[in-house]
Parts: sequence; structure tokens; C-alpha cells
Amino acid sequence: MKSFWLCFVPLFVAFNAIGVLPVFINLTEGLEKKKVRKIILQSMVTALLVAIAFVVVGMGLFRFLNITVADFMIAGGTLLFIISIRDILVTETKTYMIDQDSVGAVPIGVPLITGPAVLTTSLLLINEHSAVITSLAIATNILIVGGIFFMAPLINRVLGKTGSKAISKIISLLLAAIGVMIVRRGIAMFIAGGLQS
Repeated sequence: MKSFWLCFVPLFVAFNAIGVLPVFINLTEGLEKKKVRKIILQSMVTALLVAIAFVVVGMGLFRFLNITVADFMIAGGTLLFIISIRDILVTETKTYMIDQDSVGAVPIGVPLITGPAVLTTSLLLINEHSAVITSLAIATNILIVGGIFFMAPLINRVLGKTGSKAISKIISLLLAAIGVMIVRRGIAMFIAGGLQS
């Protein structure tokens, strides 16, 4: 149970559901409720399939490229830090060409829900916990994201654009801190391995 929560929390931060909510609202604005529900389900399925596939492929890729846990922790933590700092500093919203039939898959499912931060965090967590627990944490977080999307009109009224943007920045700051922590642990692991060899 502890391992699940240790996977769940970093992934919850990486998914940043509140942060992507304004983009989701913008992409689905003016659509019928039935169509929006279909888009949400499509986005959840796409996000889950891509994340799980990446977890499975990532494990084999590690072995094939002979990448150590310490190597990936340092590289992955650095990437998470860069992604989060970019999200903190960048203020403009990305614009996408919208196709109502595929908008749930791209760009909502990937890369808005399952993006670089989620994929990197997932691979890092596999090294500390099992792929099964990591996958379970991914699935749980995607269900939460879907629930937040279903409640989008209510959340948008309560938080407003400014509120959701502020929460998104705070979450990005937490993700930056997680990135630094992962780099620190990777360096410590690398040094310990060097001392033992």
C-alpha cells in the first residue's frame, strides 16, 4: 500500500489535471454534453494505453541500452525540472487544430494528459517500485483526471481562469522539487556504486 502512494503522489503532480483543465475547456467549448463525454472517455483510454505501453517498452529499453537506474534518475530528474520550470515561466496557451473525432486522443489524451512529465515519472518509479504498482497508480490518476474533466464546468466556475492558473504554477513548482530530489538520489546512487566498484 505504501508503494502505491509513493507512486501515486509524484504521478498526481505530473498529470497536473487542474493545469490542463483550461485547455480542455477551450477545446470542448460549445460542444454538446454527449460529445464532451465521448471525448473525455476517448482521452482517458488513449492516455492509459500510451502510458502503460511506455512503461512496458521502457523496461526493455533500459536493459537493451544498458542504462543504469542512476543514469536515468539523473537524466529523468533533470528533464522533469526543465519541463516544470518551462511550465512556470511560459504564460501563453498552446493552440491546436481541432478535429472533433480525434481531439480526445490528440491533443487531450496525448500530450495533455499523458505527456513527457508523466512518461518520465513513470519510468523513474518503475526502478523503485514494480511496474504493476506504477501502472495501477497511472490508471488511478487517469480516472481522477477524467473525473475532473467531467466536473469541468463546476470547477471552472469556482476557480476561474486565474485560480486554475495559480494552482497549475504551484503544481509545476512541486514537480520541479521532485525533479531535484530524483537527481539528488541518482547522484547519491551513482557515487555509492562507484565506491563499491
